[in-house]
Amino acid sequence: MSETTQQATPAVIRRTLKGTVTSNKMDKTVTVLVERTVTHPLYGKVTRLSKKYHAHVEDNSVHEGDVVVIEECRPISKTKSWRVAQVVTRAEGA
Repeated sequence: MSETTQQATPAVIRRTLKGTVTSNKMDKTVTVLVERTVTHPLYGKVTRLSKKYHAHVEDNSVHEGDVVVIEECRPISKTKSWRVAQVVTRAEGA
């Protein structure tokens, strides 16, 4: 009685972030600025924190000022572990 059981592979849940493209000068890479707000635990003051990520874009179709969603992926290079999942809005002049 040998029964083969197929195990369903779980869907990979990747972290996503939404930000603005600040630079597209590199080949197949864009720099995305992600801003978030944080409330101070004691004083309650709301501050804005920002961080820049390098994201992979295969066809160089993203320009400065575009709002994009990036998702985490395997390391592509030393500084690149994110890829552009979708373009939410295009920049005005592009």
